[in-house]
Amino acid sequence: MSCGVDVASHRHAVEFADGVHWIGALDPTLRTFDIILSTANGTTYNSYLVRGSEGVAVIDTVKENCSEEFFARLESQVDYSDITVIVLNHLEPDHTGALPELMRRAPQAQLYISQRATSMLKALLKPMGGDFDYTTVMTNDTVSLGNRTLRFLHTPFLHWPDTQCTYLEEEGVLFSGDVFGCHYCDKRLFNDLVGDFRFSFDYYYAHIMRPFKPHVLEALKLIEPLQLRQIAPTHGPILRERPRRYVTHYRELSTSSLTREIGGDQQSLVVFYMSSYGNTARMAEEITAGADDVEGVRVSLYDLEGGETDPFINLIEEADALLFGSPTINGDAVKPVWEILSSLAVVSLKGKIGGAFGSYGWSGEAVRMIEDRMRGLKMHIPFEGVRVKLIPTEEELQECREFGQQIAQRLTGKSPAKAVIDFADL
Repeated sequence: MSCGVDVASHRHAVEFADGVHWIGALDPTLRTFDIILSTANGTTYNSYLVRGSEGVAVIDTVKENCSEEFFARLESQVDYSDITVIVLNHLEPDHTGALPELMRRAPQAQLYISQRATSMLKALLKPMGGDFDYTTVMTNDTVSLGNRTLRFLHTPFLHWPDTQCTYLEEEGVLFSGDVFGCHYCDKRLFNDLVGDFRFSFDYYYAHIMRPFKPHVLEALKLIEPLQLRQIAPTHGPILRERPRRYVTHYRELSTSSLTREIGGDQQSLVVFYMSSYGNTARMAEEITAGADDVEGVRVSLYDLEGGETDPFINLIEEADALLFGSPTINGDAVKPVWEILSSLAVVSLKGKIGGAFGSYGWSGEAVRMIEDRMRGLKMHIPFEGVRVKLIPTEEELQECREFGQQIAQRLTGKSPAKAVIDFADL
C-alpha cells in the first residue's frame, strides 16, 4: 500500500551530499498525525542512505504503508547485500514501519539503536520471533563505513526515551531524528526550495518538543559544537541552507524569556480565577495581595473570563507557582479552568508549586478537584486550598491573604513545614 503518491513515478533517491541520499516517502494527503497534530501540508517520513568504501548504512525507515515507496528508492541505489548498517534514531512506528521487511531483505546488516531502545525494539520485532542481533550505542560511540564515520549522540526524551541523533563526520550531516523536524510535505525536499514552513516548524516544536525543554537544552550542548553543513530530520525539509539558524531557534524556543524580564533572583506566581458573583474574584485579589507582600516574588493575576486559553500557556510554563480559583457549579469546577488545565500536557509542570481556592454555595468540590488534577500533572500542592461558602467574611479574606503569603514564602524558601502531604513527593 502506498501513502498518497504514485510510486512508479517516484522511484528515485535524491542525493544531497557525496554518497548521501534521501530514500524516504511523501505523505501529502495526511491531515492528522497521532490524533492530536494537524498536518495541513501532510508530512514526509525521511529515511537516508549513506554509502562508504566498506559498506552502506540505512538511517531510519518509514511508516509501514509507505514501505513500497521506500524500498523503490532504496533499490535505485544499492543491492540489499550491500547494506552493512541499519541505524534507528527513534523507534516510533512512523520511522520503523519498514524495518522488519528491511531486516528480512538484508539479514547481514547490523542494527544500531540507543541503549534505552531495547525493550521497544523487542516489541517491534515480535513478528520475527525475537531472534535478531543489535548493538546499543551511547554518545560518541561510532561505526565505520570505511571512509565514512557515523557518530552517535544520546538525546533522550526528544521526544521518546530512546531518541538519539547520528552525525556523519566527514560530510557534516546531522541525522537528527524528530529534532528540527516538522510535518510539512513538499516534493522539493530542501528548506531553500520548499514553501514557507516556519509555522509548521514552530507548531511541531510546540506540540512535540516543548514539554521536554530541559532535554532540548541538554541535546543542544552536544549539537552546537558540531560542524553542521546540513541537518536531515525524520520529518519535513532537509535543512541545507543556514542549518545553524534552526539550532539557534531551538535554543531561543527553549529558553525562558521571563528570566530575562524579571531577573533570575525573582520567582513568578500566576493566579488564575473565574468568578460567578464576584466572591472568588475577591478571594483572588486578597491572595494576590498577600503574595505580593513577600519580597522576591512577582505576582500576576488573570481573570479567565477575559481571555483565551492559548496565550496563557507561555505564562504557565515560565511561572514557578500557579494558583487556580473557581466557584463550584453543579459539583464541579467551571469549564474555563478545566480547559486551561487540560491544555497543559504540552508543557512541563513537574516541580512547580500549585494551589486552588474558590467560593461555593452547597458542596464545594471544585477546589479539591483542581488540586487532584494538579497533582496528576506532578505539581506540588504544599498547602490545603481555601474554600469559602458564598460571600467571604473579613476573617476569611484574611485567610486568603495568609494563603497567598504562604505560597510566596514557599517559593522564596521562607515557608514553615508543609501543611499537607503532597503525593508528588512520595
